Amino acid sequence: MDRMHIKSVLEGVLLVAGKPMSIDQLERIFEEDEQHPPRTLLREILGELQSECEGRALELKEVASGFRYQVRNELSLWVGRLWEEKPPRYSRALLETLALIAYRQPITRAEIEDIRGVSVSSHIVKTLLEREWVRVVGHRDVPGRPALYGTTRQFLDYFNLKTLDELPTLAELRDLDDLHPELALDNPEQAEAEQASNGPQSEADEEGLQVESAEAVELPETEERVTSSQESQDQDDPTLH
Repeated sequence: MDRMHIKSVLEGVLLVAGKPMSIDQLERIFEEDEQHPPRTLLREILGELQSECEGRALELKEVASGFRYQVRNELSLWVGRLWEEKPPRYSRALLETLALIAYRQPITRAEIEDIRGVSVSSHIVKTLLEREWVRVVGHRDVPGRPALYGTTRQFLDYFNLKTLDELPTLAELRDLDDLHPELALDNPEQAEAEQASNGPQSEADEEGLQVESAEAVELPETEERVTSSQESQDQDDPTLH
């Protein structure tokens, strides 16, 4: 099988896949009776495809789950006008909780509450779990054995990250509003309307869902990256295989 044919196959597969494809998955595209291209060649061709996207609206991006074609972020404003349905909007409380899990994982709900100074809404935890941005990675060996939360590969994919090392340092993360254009904060009127539509909540839930001041929660001063092994966590998660 010649190089140009392999390149066409990879490009076609990635265009229609609709999700990131790992090297292993791309390798399995080729039938057993075909001459399997070596993994080094696959990576070389993927690098060529990435280079050919320079200056175009489309880019070949490598994220945690593999490679995918996507429209460049700077065009999101115009591309987003194709859909009448507005992207989901989240409260500052949810974004702060997600940021704490990402930077301090593994972390318990009580530890998040201790840093934020307010209760963590059960609705927030449920939303993060349902979106598969976080998961339970274990339990703290203390009375009650509270759940330890960590981020997932889907979290990395959504934020265009390959590894946790690509997260901005805490010094760079000045405003949670800049995490992603789709994660704009709710205004107070919208938050109240959503809360009314969801029905009454407990006092702790209402406190956790409130739209707080423009100042992001102060995280402990450190530039240290998360060094816990994401790969070892992923191996324990059957949903990531």
